[in-house]
Amino acid sequence: MESLDSYRGGWIEIIAGGMFSGKSEELIRRLRRSVIARQRVQVFKPLIDDRYSTEDIVSRDDRRLKAHSVATSAELLARVEIGMQVVGIDEIQFFDAGVVDVCMQLADAGIRVIAAGLDQDYMRRPFGPMPALLAVAEDVSKMHAVCVRCRGAAHYSQRVSGGNAQVEVGDSAYEARCRACYELYKSAPAEEPAVQLTMPASA
Repeated sequence: MESLDSYRGGWIEIIAGGMFSGKSEELIRRLRRSVIARQRVQVFKPLIDDRYSTEDIVSRDDRRLKAHSVATSAELLARVEIGMQVVGIDEIQFFDAGVVDVCMQLADAGIRVIAAGLDQDYMRRPFGPMPALLAVAEDVSKMHAVCVRCRGAAHYSQRVSGGNAQVEVGDSAYEARCRACYELYKSAPAEEPAVQLTMPASA
């Protein structure tokens, strides 16, 4: 089978893994290589991800690439320009389920789709549309971080603060952990209000 780099049709590449594993860095690297090759490249990110910039995808080593922030998969598809050869999508796990069909439509139209995202949430459950994307992709790259406890290969995003909602945008609430060091996270219950003693009203 010929390599994807030499294949002229459309296809889907998924860069998956936990937080701090270099997914965005790898996405930017691949997209920049396409730019150097003078291919027409367009980049998208979910509107919810505004940690570093609303106009760029940004890696943790501060590599940047201009991107369109969109709220839905339908908006993403509508904003893909005619004649585009490569479409990059960062933090794809935050998009709705329709993003799977969007990626398939783009690939069927001859476009190379490169998407990066978390494959599991902090509970180690499959995250959003990622399971379906992994199933339909021609190429999947699993990225690993370094466990903050034992320095081994980390694949899990350990939540260390915040609530129990699946989506908690921000780096400070997470650590990279390996399977042995991962711990099930439960947020602390809200504290009871302090009891206020009041003196009875004087007669």
